[in-house]
Amino acid sequence: MNKRIMMLTISLLALPVLAFAEDAPVSEMTYILNTFSFLIMGILVMWMAAGFGMLEAGLVRSKNVATICLKNISLFGIAGILFYVVGYNLMYTGVDGGYIGSLGMWAADDTAAAAGDYSAGYSAASDWFFQMVFCGAACSIVSGCVAERIKLWSFLAFCVVLCGIIYPIQGSWGWGGGWLSEMGFSDYAGSTIVHSVGGWAALTGALILGARKGKYGKDGRVNPLPGSNIPMATLGTFILWMGWYGFNGGSVLALGTVDAAIEMSNVMVNTNMAACGGMIAAMIMVQVLYKKVDVTMALNGALAGLVSITAGPATPSLGAAALIGGVGGVLVVLAVPFFDKLKIDDVVGALSVHLVCGIWGTMAVPFTDSEASFVTQFVGVAATGAFVLVTSSVVWLALKYTVGIRVGAEEEMRGCDVTEIGMEAYPDFQTIHIGGSGMGYPQMSASMAAAVSKPVKQS
Repeated sequence: MNKRIMMLTISLLALPVLAFAEDAPVSEMTYILNTFSFLIMGILVMWMAAGFGMLEAGLVRSKNVATICLKNISLFGIAGILFYVVGYNLMYTGVDGGYIGSLGMWAADDTAAAAGDYSAGYSAASDWFFQMVFCGAACSIVSGCVAERIKLWSFLAFCVVLCGIIYPIQGSWGWGGGWLSEMGFSDYAGSTIVHSVGGWAALTGALILGARKGKYGKDGRVNPLPGSNIPMATLGTFILWMGWYGFNGGSVLALGTVDAAIEMSNVMVNTNMAACGGMIAAMIMVQVLYKKVDVTMALNGALAGLVSITAGPATPSLGAAALIGGVGGVLVVLAVPFFDKLKIDDVVGALSVHLVCGIWGTMAVPFTDSEASFVTQFVGVAATGAFVLVTSSVVWLALKYTVGIRVGAEEEMRGCDVTEIGMEAYPDFQTIHIGGSGMGYPQMSASMAAAVSKPVKQS
């Protein structure tokens, strides 16, 4: 009896390995493990929504905290519904080397697996769930950039279009078997397809919306508008860092074989090293340039490293991953004052982290992946950027000239919490102010603000 039990145990443990035999059918165990991976990694990516919420809540002023929390949970609900109604099929169904999928609601079909045919590799619902949470992440990027002066319902209306149309169509080009995929464009977990898409959409929104009152002086000065809660922003960064293991690790799209398990391990370790490299590089860069370390720049450096490695986390060595992330950390420190010089008001640094480092991460793939091409990578970055810029601009402008996208001057001064939703996050400690000093990217520390400001000479 003991010998039979031992042989049965060995057979069960060997199922995932046996599935590696060439042309071998997918085993039930492989199907289960792949499905399990999609679900667990999808939950980790969903947890990033909490990270975005806490990060943004910590970096906006106290009079806008409740509103930013509401936006972050609302947009996730919108992403789920729109990806079901139209998004998934636009992105994955019937693309066939083209530019767009098919219209129609998504419907799970696991009848073959229920009958013993596991060739699909994983359950349809687990795949939908994993892809949906990525859509929500792209939308979260926009939220923080345009915070503190945008109307709630106008922002949510934009999220409907972004989640239901813009994100799925461009995603079909690379991940849905579209024309970029046919060219050999490589974006493992979405430096471009997710992060720079959110960045481009945020950029158009910030340009059309305009800066917050008091952010830029008439003499050219950049006025710091410090965030409300640095510990909360730090917690949000840790949550995002943790969720990124699912974001990149889950993008292996399998866990039912030894090779997949090894690849997932490498991806997660490289993801961690890139975050470490980005954070340390940003801290050193800020110290050198401004003589003090801004904690929010350190947080942003970690996120920059994570975005930078997302396009190609499977192929670098540990050292290369840290270097890729480190470059991202340096770019963030340079990009924050650059956008402020252009008077593009980005409340939480989304453009510097997700757009700039999303582009860098995508273009860095060929350095460690010999199968990737710099030309093809550039085509993917440029085509995605052009598409999102145009479509986002159309939506933002349509909203601006119909229902309006910006709260009034008085509402902005009082804060969106009171004027938009009638609730304060900190009712016992609320203060209303414009301007201020102290740390807080991309509001920046006083020393950073002075360094990038160029007062206009008075005649």
